Amino acid sequence: MTKAKILIIDDEPQIRRFLGISLRASDYDVLEAENGANGLGYLASSGIDLVILDLGLPDMDGHEVLLKIREFSPVPVIVLTVRSDEFEKVKLLDAGANDYLTKPFGLQELLARLRVLLRQRPESTDAANAVYDDGYLRVDLSARVILVESREVQLTRKEFRLFELLIRNAGKTLTQPQLLKEVWGATHTEDTHYLRIAVSKIRMKLGDDPVDPRYIVTETGVGLRFRPTSG
Repeated sequence: MTKAKILIIDDEPQIRRFLGISLRASDYDVLEAENGANGLGYLASSGIDLVILDLGLPDMDGHEVLLKIREFSPVPVIVLTVRSDEFEKVKLLDAGANDYLTKPFGLQELLARLRVLLRQRPESTDAANAVYDDGYLRVDLSARVILVESREVQLTRKEFRLFELLIRNAGKTLTQPQLLKEVWGATHTEDTHYLRIAVSKIRMKLGDDPVDPRYIVTETGVGLRFRPTSG
């Protein structure tokens, strides 16, 4: 089986070295980034399965890195923090963290939490969910490529994330709060105009009639559904 790939984003060399040695000894592939910008770059291009994120980074606040990750990726994130108060924990979870550990922490606890998140993560190699092709529209989620009549269509990160969620749940209605939380974060679950604007732009780029849409169906007052066609 393919090893899970873990990204460590931490500016302290000794912490990265300690975690890197420990994770490799536990049979994980490891990438290390010393700041937020490099970490985001790795995440966008390297097929990361889980992120270990330290909040104290030299180029940007860890919360900002977490929010940027959630703009384009559902990858599980474990945050390392020196703050143990309830407000900080709630803030981290609302920003999109899956779990957190307060420094200093035990290695075995970190590994246990990591295993739990990796078990919960849906298989990204599921071919039925990775590629959609009806002859007119082809979407390769793994490669992040969308073709309409063999012409490539460019979506923004948030547009792609929204479209990806709908395609992976083809035929199911996803509620507005659910989509807003997944794409824009937990603080935007009431901002339904975000969805209207994004869906309008996606339909325009796909050549999908907004009055009688072929693919993205609006369930009034509830949410959105991707309707697959047979070509």
